[in-house]
Amino acid sequence: MADQNIPWIPLSSADLHVEINPFGAQLSILRDRGGRNWLWNGDAAIWAGRAPILFPTVGEVAGGSYRLGPKSYRLGRHGFARGKQFEVITAAASHATFRLKADSATLEVYPFQFELDVAFAVSGPTLSMTASVRNPGTVDLPASVGFHPAFRWPLPGGAARAAHFIEFEQAEPAPIRRLDSAGLLSPVPHPTPVVDRHLMLEDSLFQPDVVIFDQFSSHKLIYGAQEGPRLEVTYPDASFLGIWTKPGAPFVCIEPWRGIADPEGFTGDFTTKPGVFTVAPGGTESLTMTVTLV
Repeated sequence: MADQNIPWIPLSSADLHVEINPFGAQLSILRDRGGRNWLWNGDAAIWAGRAPILFPTVGEVAGGSYRLGPKSYRLGRHGFARGKQFEVITAAASHATFRLKADSATLEVYPFQFELDVAFAVSGPTLSMTASVRNPGTVDLPASVGFHPAFRWPLPGGAARAAHFIEFEQAEPAPIRRLDSAGLLSPVPHPTPVVDRHLMLEDSLFQPDVVIFDQFSSHKLIYGAQEGPRLEVTYPDASFLGIWTKPGAPFVCIEPWRGIADPEGFTGDFTTKPGVFTVAPGGTESLTMTVTLV
């Protein structure tokens, strides 16, 4: 459970006010200088998340468990980091770093030593976030990590919800991927819903759950409407990109990942799971995302 005595950590620039909850190292407030909040408020009646950190898995593992050599371990969707208290390592006016280390509870479901640092920094209208997986152990560390921020839909500024879209930096003609009813990656590709670099946002797009891009050219996109303020999002080192909402909900998640749900029928070792990367002893692997108000 969250320690209610640990306050959210505020960060500020001339253009932004940000607050991070050390429980889950979760971005929880993203306000502009006019006081408008661009981030979903975490209403538990709809979806309690705001911007959870996904680690050491992204998505489901088949049957709720994964195999390492001869042993199997239970692990829920998106791993455990979002439900853990992080240590506040640094907290300055415009930047902060939070750390999660292996403990007795994590070792029962993920038998590795690790340090997960999540760093936030604000500069002008830009928030940058970097999740770094460090291996302090003596054996290779298999892992996945992802961001899951939920932005308001519609954004503040008055444009209608139906007018919102995502504009990619480049054309995205490759098929998208979908999940099956068990949350596993379907092998069936689907035609891209992106037309002339634009993904029009409508609830029907998300009836089958998340839209997954596993072959993409863009590492930058713009979210918003033709008129009014918008968000620019960059994800320079992501391997996958998820776009998701609950149909009808007043938010849309833009999710850069280094990892993905188990494919249907996957029975292999966790180290061979698609999307899993390996951190050598003493090494670090990272994922960065920036959000700029434009």
